[in-house]
Order: sequence, then C-alpha cells, then structure tokens
Amino acid sequence: MASMQIALPGQPLPLGATVDADGANFSIASATAEAATLCLIDSHGREEQVTLRERDFGVWHGYVPGVRAGQRYGYRVDGPADPARGLRFDPSRLLVDPYARAIDQRPGTDSTGALVSLAVDDAFDWSGDVRPGTPLADSVIYELHVKGFTARHPGIPEEIRGTYAGLAHPAALEHLVDLGVTAVELLPVPHHLTEPAVRARGLVNYWGYNTLGFFAPHAGYSASVRSGNATGVVAEFKQMVRALHGAGIEVILDVVYNHTCEGGADGPTISFRGIDNLNYYRLDPDDRAAYVDTTGCGNCLNTDSVIVLRMIMDSLRTWVEQMHVDGFRFDLAATLGRRDGTFSRTSPFFDCIAQDPILSTVKLIAEPWDVGQPDSYDIGRFPALWSEWNGSYRDTVRDYWRSTAGLLPRFATRITGSSDLYGGSLRRPSASVNFVTAHDGFTLRDLVSYDAKHNQANGEGNRDGTDANYSWNRGVEGPTDDPAILDARSRAQRTMLTTLLTSFGVPMLLAGDELGRTQQGNNNAYCQDNGISWLDWSDIDHDLLAFTRRLIALRRAHPALRRRRFLTGAQASQVDWFTPAGVPMSQADWANPDSRAVAVYLDGQDDPDVGPDGRPLLDDDLLLCMNAWWEPIDFTIPMLPPVNLRLPPVEPTLPREAEDTSTSWTIAIDTAERSSEPPAPTPSLAPGGSVRVAGRSMVVLLGSRTHIA
Repeated sequence: MASMQIALPGQPLPLGATVDADGANFSIASATAEAATLCLIDSHGREEQVTLRERDFGVWHGYVPGVRAGQRYGYRVDGPADPARGLRFDPSRLLVDPYARAIDQRPGTDSTGALVSLAVDDAFDWSGDVRPGTPLADSVIYELHVKGFTARHPGIPEEIRGTYAGLAHPAALEHLVDLGVTAVELLPVPHHLTEPAVRARGLVNYWGYNTLGFFAPHAGYSASVRSGNATGVVAEFKQMVRALHGAGIEVILDVVYNHTCEGGADGPTISFRGIDNLNYYRLDPDDRAAYVDTTGCGNCLNTDSVIVLRMIMDSLRTWVEQMHVDGFRFDLAATLGRRDGTFSRTSPFFDCIAQDPILSTVKLIAEPWDVGQPDSYDIGRFPALWSEWNGSYRDTVRDYWRSTAGLLPRFATRITGSSDLYGGSLRRPSASVNFVTAHDGFTLRDLVSYDAKHNQANGEGNRDGTDANYSWNRGVEGPTDDPAILDARSRAQRTMLTTLLTSFGVPMLLAGDELGRTQQGNNNAYCQDNGISWLDWSDIDHDLLAFTRRLIALRRAHPALRRRRFLTGAQASQVDWFTPAGVPMSQADWANPDSRAVAVYLDGQDDPDVGPDGRPLLDDDLLLCMNAWWEPIDFTIPMLPPVNLRLPPVEPTLPREAEDTSTSWTIAIDTAERSSEPPAPTPSLAPGGSVRVAGRSMVVLLGSRTHIA
C-alpha cells in the first residue's frame, strides 16, 4: 500500500467519479459515517489511500489530480460498528461506489469481496440516434435476456454471443424487425451478483435480480470486457441502444430498486451496508439490527430516505440521458411505493417521478406487487402516469382457455383493457400491460405441456417457483409423440397468442414463445445460465413463428385493436357482444357459468383518438369468435344496426345523412389452422351466415362495409 495522500476539496455533486482533463472528482453520500477514504487501485491490485476531508450535507468529496478514465477505485468508510443502532461500519472492507459507472474485479482476485469501481469517460457520439417514440398504445413489447437471446444464435459471431454487441448484431435485429415488435424489455442489465446460497449450489443468478451497481451495465454481458477493456462496457451498451433505435425498436430496462445484493443481516457487506446502512435500508423499528423485507431477498431499500431517493432518480436519469433508454419496468414496484412501510400512490418515490421533467416522459411500467405484507398485491392502484403488469389478465386468459366454468365475464373485462382496474383513475387501456407468459413462470410451450413445475435442476427440492400455473398438459406430462396431443398443444399456443394480440392494452411477448421454446417444465429458471434458459435457434417451430408475425402485423394494421379509451359511456357503442347464435348477450348469458363462447364485434370506424386530425381513422370492423368449449361451434354472423345508429356525427355541427350499410366478413386468423400461411381465400360471409370455430380456439374476421342501394 502506498503512502496516504489528501484530496483537494472538490465538489459534493455530482455523486460518483467525474473525470475531467486534469483529474477526477470523487463524491460519496453517507450521513452517518465519521470518515471516508478513497482507495485508488493500480493494475497490480495495489492500493493507494486518499483521505476525503470535505463533507457537505452528508456527502464526502475530494478532487484527485492526474486520475484518468479507467482508474479502479473503492472506499473504506469508518464509523461505529453497532448493529443494534443500525450502524455497520467496517473500514477493513473495500466498498463499491453506489454511483460506479462500471464495476470490475480487483486485479489478482476472483471473489465478490474484491470488486472495484471504475472511473468512466461518458463521451459518445450519439449523432444520428433517433428515439423511436412509439406511443404506448401502439407498442408490442418483447421481454428478452441479453445473454439468453444471443448465446446460441448461429448468425451472431461466436465471440460476441451473449453480449450487448451480440444483441446489436444484424442477425439479432433482423429477427426483431421481422417479428414486428416495437420494444425490447431487457431483463436486468445493471451490474448484479449471485447470492452466496446459489453459488454454493454451483449455479448463478442468471435473471439478474440482485443488483450491486445501479449505474453500471453488467460486465458479464460485455464483449469489450471479455477482450480486456473493462470500461468499454459503457460504450458497448450505448452502441447496442443506438443499433436498436436504428431498427425502430425501443429499449426498456427491467430495473431492481427494491433491494440490493447484500441480502439480510448475515449477507455480505459490499457497498451500501458499509457506507450508510441506517439510511440505505429499511430497518425494523423495534430491532435496528434486523431488516424489513418486502422483497423476499433479505432487505429493501429505504425510499423514505433522501439518499436513496436521490440515488434512484440519478440512476434513472443516467440511463435515460447518458444511455438513451426509452423506459423502465420496475421489479416489485410496490416496495418502492411504500411510505412508512405502507403502500401509497402519493409516496415520495411516485412524487419524485411525476415532477421530473425527464423521467415523467418515458415509459414507466410497474410490477404491482411485493411480498409478505397485507397490501402486497397493488394491481390497479398505481398513479395515472404508470402502466402495470396485469397479473389478473395472465391468470384469467390461461384459465379461460382451460374451459374453466364461470370465467366469461372476467375474461371479457380483461381482453377489453381491464376497466375495473384502470378505468376509474384517469388511466387508459394502455395502463394494462397484458401478458400470458413472462420470464418468471412457464414458457408458452410449457404452459400447454405441463400440469406441474419441474424445477429439480435448481437444487431446491422443487420447492421454489409457484404452484399456481393455470396450466394444462393435454393428457401427457411433458414431451410426447402423440399427434392429437401435439395438435391440441399447438392450437392452444396459437389461441393464447391471438387473444393477447387482439386484446386492448399493451401486449408483452416472452422471447422464444414464438419459436416454441421449452424450459423442460422449469417455471423458475432464475439460476439456469445454460440451455434450459437460452433460446435454441436450431429447434424452431417455423409455423408458430410465421403465425406470430401475422398476428403482430394484424394488430399493427388495425387501430381498432389498439384503443386509447375504455369502451364505456359514450364509447360503449364501439363494441358489441354476441352469443354463438348471433344474438346479443343477455344478462342471463353472462351469468350462466356454462357460457364459454362469445363473439366480440369491434367497430373499426369509431375511435376518435386515432385520427391525427381528430376525425375517426377508417378501419375494418373486426369480429372475434372465441370458443372455449372442447367441441366445435358454428358461430352465426350477427346482424348489425345501420352505421348511422352506431356512429356519432364526424362533425357535431354537421349532421350526417342516414346511410344503410352491410358488412361482409373474411377470415383473417383461425387458430385451429397450423399452416404458416394465411388462410386460403374464402367466400365473403354475410350477416346470417356462419363460421365454424373449433374447440378451444378462436377465429378473427375482418369486415368491410358496403352501402345498400
């Protein structure tokens, strides 16, 4: 260790390491520390200590001349070691800067206790980068894992598979563009660690929900880091974002601000705990040696603390301003909205987001629950600015297509935007992020192939993962050669995808579902950094892929499927519900628990929010015939009233002349058909005609209006 030196005063803000032409400013927040020492690490792992003597409003800071980008550093922070008072200082530990822009191993070590921060030059040429700016209502989100999506892609050079550079490769972009998605939602890419208990089983935290560096892209996904350029991870991430934007695709980050990688009281001290445990974490008021845990991960960040709120806001702004991302999905967001421990839509966190001129303009998606509290399930309770993962949509759609009795009214509410959850709080259907599958749970193929989870590979005795899967194996658990079962499973996948892509709200697809990906029945593959989780590009269901492309294209072509308003009040005329016999659904029909089939008519010419000039944007009408019975049903095409009785005048001051119209219908999607090609042209169907809908399947018809002479 070199001799001690003293830093120049420097500036308290911005926090972190800020490099300029002459050196670097270092700043770290700790309201309870008694001393803070900056430790500069050379290429051999040797440490030079620099005393920070300046402290302003709980921020220790100093300027060190001669420091350049790429400098490895850490902190030793001193103060009382008194867990009963919530104080856990230990200057023997080298701590990672909470604001580190990149994180690396200390040279000569390979343990998580020897991680160091890196000073980074943020300069990057963003010229030509254009944010796609896709309206939320028009978005199709694709949830993917950077490594899992690219690790086995044959079109990506082997040396960049599993990396940000791999996701930016034309072969990866081609799939996303051809599929038609508008945004990728990346599983956590801020730098994360594996929990000690998981490492002890020889596994890793593959999903990444165990954050250490809220400002630092994960080094394990960097081709630059592989080649020895530790700070190149930042530029590589930016290049990936620029490439995705160039393909018209937005980047949404799955972020984990609810807890950190340090776990509970017996967890490792790596950063926050050793810097200011009392402020960073929510502690048990009756026992400050214990941590409040609403995350199931041993701790939760204290969003009542100014230090934590500032860190979260600074982190989010860094990802938006410096890294050009387009939005965020917040893991266990209910924890972030807790005020004195209770969930509140007026919590400091929500208020900070709402007033921020940058963050209030990006996409904000909540996972609207946490764990272990009476108010842990907060779906529908988030502020108007937010969208939410709609877990009720997922469960209802899965259960309805298992032919469960009594679900039709709930199913109808879910596929039309869940107005019961979002309609009364100044929100729109886009508040509902609809999904049938996500990273947490079965893949779509496994959802129709397994009745129970099969998580033995996780090493937890198959106790982990949910048992509430609403799945059905169609008669055989797992793989089978039975053609009837395989046909039923294929139909079920197509039917649930069609439901998802024709529902009001924002659809989210799980990467690989369009390929027929399986996790072999594992519904909690968080620790499987291998073929269980990676997409297998050599085993693709090409029919399903082509079908999914057609579905997304159908949604993007028809504004009637992307409603910006709930179909209530004055908007109710835009939808009609019919029995398979073609007559309007009655209250008795809705109340009948055996009602498992319905036709939904969507008026394609009556959404005043769609037209840029305020006028309705003309579109085809749609008729969705849904049959959750196990036997086929012949649906009668309903008779519809003349258009002038359904549409308000285009100009309120200019009454429209009455006109009689009729609608002729053609089949656009039939989920009973396996072929990758669109249905063969069929004669147009007139009102009173019929269309056969196979058991547990649906048919989408497009209607064009003709004037009656």
